[in-house]
Amino acid sequence: MTDEIDPKGLVREAYRIEGITIGECRSIFLDWALSLPEGAESGMAIRRLLERHATAPEGHPMTAVLVEGLDVAQPPRRRGGRAGRAAG
Repeated sequence: MTDEIDPKGLVREAYRIEGITIGECRSIFLDWALSLPEGAESGMAIRRLLERHATAPEGHPMTAVLVEGLDVAQPPRRRGGRAGRAAG
């Protein structure tokens, strides 16, 4: 059975590694993001991962990286001024 939101089990394993650093978690996150199926909505997948791992120890670096990833996964906003008008 394939896990849609963590196809390689990378995030699950990150939570199991004792003493993992934020840098290692960022590297794992990048690999995870690249392994998502084409067309998958990363923001929704990140929210589901955060729900799944809500019982992780407080302050776990993977949780911090996932929260950072939510900020990046937000849809782009319209740019104002000339840049916004020229883009269309």
